[in-house]
Amino acid sequence: MNYIEEYYKGIKSGKYIVSKRVEKQYKKLIHDIKHPDKYIFDKDKANRPIEFIERFCKHSKGEWAGKPVLLELFQKAFISALFGFVDKDTGLRRYREAMFYVARKNGKTVMLSAIALYMLIADGEAGAEVYSCASKKDQAKICFDETLNMVKQSPYLSKHLKKRKTDLYFPATMSKFQALGKNSDTLDGLNSHCVIIDELHSIKDRNLYEVMKQSQSARREPLLIMITTAGTLRENIFDDIYEYACNVVDGNFPDDTFLPILYELDKKEEWTNPKCWIKSNPGLGSIKKVNDLEIKVDRAKNNPKDVSGILTKDFNIRCTVSTAWLTFDAINNEEIFDISKFHNCYAIGGADLSITTDLTAATLLMMDAETQKRYVTQMYWLPKESFNERVQHDKIPYDKWLQRGLLRLCEGNSIDYRDVTAWFLEMLNDKEITPLWIYYDSYSAKYWVEEMKNNGFKMERCIQGVKTLSLPMQMMGADLQAKKINYNNSPMLKWCLTNTGIETDRNGNIVPIKNQAAKMRIDGMASMLDAYTGLFEHYEEFLRAIE
Repeated sequence: MNYIEEYYKGIKSGKYIVSKRVEKQYKKLIHDIKHPDKYIFDKDKANRPIEFIERFCKHSKGEWAGKPVLLELFQKAFISALFGFVDKDTGLRRYREAMFYVARKNGKTVMLSAIALYMLIADGEAGAEVYSCASKKDQAKICFDETLNMVKQSPYLSKHLKKRKTDLYFPATMSKFQALGKNSDTLDGLNSHCVIIDELHSIKDRNLYEVMKQSQSARREPLLIMITTAGTLRENIFDDIYEYACNVVDGNFPDDTFLPILYELDKKEEWTNPKCWIKSNPGLGSIKKVNDLEIKVDRAKNNPKDVSGILTKDFNIRCTVSTAWLTFDAINNEEIFDISKFHNCYAIGGADLSITTDLTAATLLMMDAETQKRYVTQMYWLPKESFNERVQHDKIPYDKWLQRGLLRLCEGNSIDYRDVTAWFLEMLNDKEITPLWIYYDSYSAKYWVEEMKNNGFKMERCIQGVKTLSLPMQMMGADLQAKKINYNNSPMLKWCLTNTGIETDRNGNIVPIKNQAAKMRIDGMASMLDAYTGLFEHYEEFLRAIE
């Protein structure tokens, strides 16, 4: 049985209602099964952990105590993907890291505990070290205790596993399973085969994640699984990993070894629609009781103070996140164009400058006189000195974008604005694209503006405020949704657009803000918005120039 195919078939038929990103991820998995490249799908390896779990693992609590663990299809599909894809040359597992994002009471602890047992006993790793980790050791012990209770319920497992003072020991391969908290003294010097991080949202910094990930470097087939609900803490490791997972699903960040499965509502407003509840609760009706959720929702409708809690825990909505500007579907446009089409053409430029931390971005906006379709080409810059550290720490594929020619490096530890000038001159002299105006943010360095003017460019200051930006931003948003902007399917601009939130005043005017963690940049969007401000202010004049 191929559980991935069975699950996706149910999704497509409407039998299983899931979030857009879950559907998108399983669509990718189906594509990888049918069109193998570097990785192939091994059905036997996919089914082996499922067969182990359902044969040997038993429930320890409630009405199911003592009964075999029978996995739901959504759990089988996840486990199949996690274990079934292997390198066609080496046979080693494809996925080294996974994020399983699901609302509470959907069987995550049972599934985690069963996977931990499999990795301890049956994954074929000698001296396996399996760890359950959380911000507090008590939280980490939930998974450990459930695993221990599974062993106690199983006569077969009880014969082969030994409970020691701090761990569960498998003498046959000298393997162990242990619970660790953030402040455990034993974090350094580990040689982890499998790491399970429970409730990632409660961890305030990256240290636990980084230490545990580093502890796997000596293993041939390490596995790190993060299972969590949404949380209210922002700018933490959860936000970082969640945003990374979203970008992997959306195709912005290529990562063959990371498996994101994100059960969540597509829109915040869906929490009052019972038909949508299953999007964040795939076990609703089987594992999680519908009636219990109905009571919670009804109570929250009548008591606004309860809304935040139910949104985060039962529907995976990060309540403190700023309002997103546009959906990914509105942003996404995979059309491409040949820049040579615009030789000897006019454009409007935009520039968003930074010094060290943010990206510096430059934009040229062209337009087809007949169709009035917009075409955007960009360049980005980062300081060379801190580049490698940014790639490793931020988990953003700047290195891949550099290889593709979407990004350039400035010598030293800051942005050299002469490199920005050089790009505009390159576009003017080599590509024969002439910007009639270049709009720059009001915080730009005066010497750069003067340098650009000395090279013959007409520079226009773009004040970064609601009066200047609101209408151009609304215009740009409408054009994006109408697929009127061809940005050559740039993953960098797409990423910047998805990171953009909005701040709205009492009159409905909008300005852009960062919608995500600080490392999630919007500079490419800001640069394009500067160019769009020029288009808004000079529309008729620009149209006459390109006719």
